[in-house]
Amino acid sequence: MQIERLFKIIYMLLHEEKISANVLAERLGVSRRTIYRDIDTLSLAGIPVYTEKGKNGGVSLLPDFVLNKSVLNEQEQNEILSALHGLSHITTAGTKEVLQKVSAVFNKQAVNWLEVDFSVWHGDDNYWNILKEAILNTKIIEFNYYNQAGEKSFRRVEPMQLMFKLNAWYLIGFCLTKQDERMYKLSRIKKLFVTSEDFLIRPLKTKEQHAEEEIDYELTTLKLHIQATKAYRIFDDFNDQDVEKQPDDSFIITMPAPIDDWLLSFILSYGKDIEVLAPESLRLTVKTELKEILTKY
Repeated sequence: MQIERLFKIIYMLLHEEKISANVLAERLGVSRRTIYRDIDTLSLAGIPVYTEKGKNGGVSLLPDFVLNKSVLNEQEQNEILSALHGLSHITTAGTKEVLQKVSAVFNKQAVNWLEVDFSVWHGDDNYWNILKEAILNTKIIEFNYYNQAGEKSFRRVEPMQLMFKLNAWYLIGFCLTKQDERMYKLSRIKKLFVTSEDFLIRPLKTKEQHAEEEIDYELTTLKLHIQATKAYRIFDDFNDQDVEKQPDDSFIITMPAPIDDWLLSFILSYGKDIEVLAPESLRLTVKTELKEILTKY
């Protein structure tokens, strides 16, 4: 697109005093004629760009040119600085330097509007930055992984993307053993090692492709009664449309859910402040589990 090319020309001229039309054409993959047309467009837009002919000639900007006066309005400048400031907190290589340069160009100081801490409350496995670098440098990684059943397996993976979902970080990568894209919860990754082996970037699967591959769980209508003492958890754990507040400030939850071990653990996490009203089979399962727990105490 022309507008994107025009910004690239301005950016290059801001960092280099003079560039020949041939070099600009080569870097942008267009003809010299296109470059000269772009220069005319910039001049008409009020950008003080000019050309010099001859052996030492080229395309330049006036030395006192300031980007914000001609291209970006006040709000756009603030949006750029805010975005760069946010990126600087995930320590992307070079982001802080870029932030300093752009702040100087705009003659502004970025507002410290965001603080991000990827460290955990326990342990010292800070794999987030290691994985980020492995993704950016396209390096195969190896690690031990514990699944939901607590079973350990060795994985060799082409890391593709870090994703935050439902209060947890996940790694999306191409498993070289399964020869398919997989998702790994970061808290279950242990003994991570970044190899020196490179890989070619593969396209990520779309949400639609993931949806087609999901296991078709059998859903059962679940009905729960939760006391007001656990109100602080209600809207973190359930959708608004599934929640019905009662006159005594307790809650009735009605929702479809698969009946599995995870659901049982989730219900028990509410302790004495929850009662399963339906289905009856789940009530019996919870009762049996509590009896077995009681025998240990």
